[in-house]
Amino acid sequence: MKYSFTLPALTAALAVTNVFAAPQKLNKRACASPVTLTGNPFTSYKMHANNFYRSEVEAAAAAISDPTKSAAALRVADIPTFRWIDKRAVIPTLPDLVQDIPCDEIVGLVVYDLPGRDCAAKASNGELPVGSLDVYKTEFIDPIKSFLQANANTAFALVIEPDSLPNLVTNIDLQTCQDSASGYREGVAYALRELNLPNVVMYMDAGHGGWLGWNDNLQPGAEELASVYRAAGSPSQFRGISTNVAGWNAWSKTPGEFENSEDGEWNKCHDEKRYVQIFGDALATAGMPNQAIVDTGRNAVQGLRQEWGHWCNVNGAGFGVHPTSSTGDSRVDAFVWIKPGGESDGTSDSSAVRFDEFCGYADAYQPSPEAGDWHQAYFEMLLANAIPAI
Repeated sequence: MKYSFTLPALTAALAVTNVFAAPQKLNKRACASPVTLTGNPFTSYKMHANNFYRSEVEAAAAAISDPTKSAAALRVADIPTFRWIDKRAVIPTLPDLVQDIPCDEIVGLVVYDLPGRDCAAKASNGELPVGSLDVYKTEFIDPIKSFLQANANTAFALVIEPDSLPNLVTNIDLQTCQDSASGYREGVAYALRELNLPNVVMYMDAGHGGWLGWNDNLQPGAEELASVYRAAGSPSQFRGISTNVAGWNAWSKTPGEFENSEDGEWNKCHDEKRYVQIFGDALATAGMPNQAIVDTGRNAVQGLRQEWGHWCNVNGAGFGVHPTSSTGDSRVDAFVWIKPGGESDGTSDSSAVRFDEFCGYADAYQPSPEAGDWHQAYFEMLLANAIPAI
């Protein structure tokens, strides 16, 4: 298929392609020899607080007039958070992201740019149209691989393509997801295969308990993920799944937020703890590793959503448990902050091209900017409602 580029788009694509052609900056604090990750990396490496999120938080703190609240906001910058590679233009910034990282820290990255991304929603539609799988491979995954190889003395944890494969389980009736399906499967398999490097561990996204945790979704969901894992050649650095990414579900809550709802009996995974175990068992049966990392970045406050499937800028939310490998569950490698708290889930402007109705619901914070844009009022709310307090 032929593609036409405007001059700015072509320039950006060439910049991504050639970003590692020039001599690379060296991390003077990296390990003295190449890193080889085995087992749960979070027991040996501390999560890294990346400088991109730090810059966002520092700007947010400067905008808060109350000195006590501003000081608390600054402390958020020290909490390890994943950096999202959600378009090709992010890739040239990665070398600066890993400058001066100590040998005992691990960098979290989210790989998120599939063609036809976010096929069941509009808020996070990506830059690559359906059918551009070759661009995804050569201009997105391949440069990321080159970056990781160039930084072999630094440890990385990757979350691969949030929401992609779960959409093929529950939203395949949508034409957009049907159109995206083959690209999702081949693209995720390619990412798993090519990014299978000694200094990397990978987790494939599995949604959350309110998504693939329904009784009827458990086996199909496990088989969908496992088939892509096998198509990737069963990569050795693959650990299992990420759950609750940018989500709101409690880690452990009995009864769960919607457990006593009318249809609650048809889902046994009413918190992420139960989901990791039950879905993890299904993954094992399907032949896939089933360790997990769980996003606790914004799930401190429960009982806020009108329905379980509501996902956009939930009003009243708060920062949750800080990243740690002390999870109390042998199947969970770590609690992590994957979604950067303060970056919007989607715009509430109903006239916007990427407006999704979920961002206009009564339980969604309004007004809210475009997905990924900084949301100052929401950040301040997350800070005020944080458990534990920051």
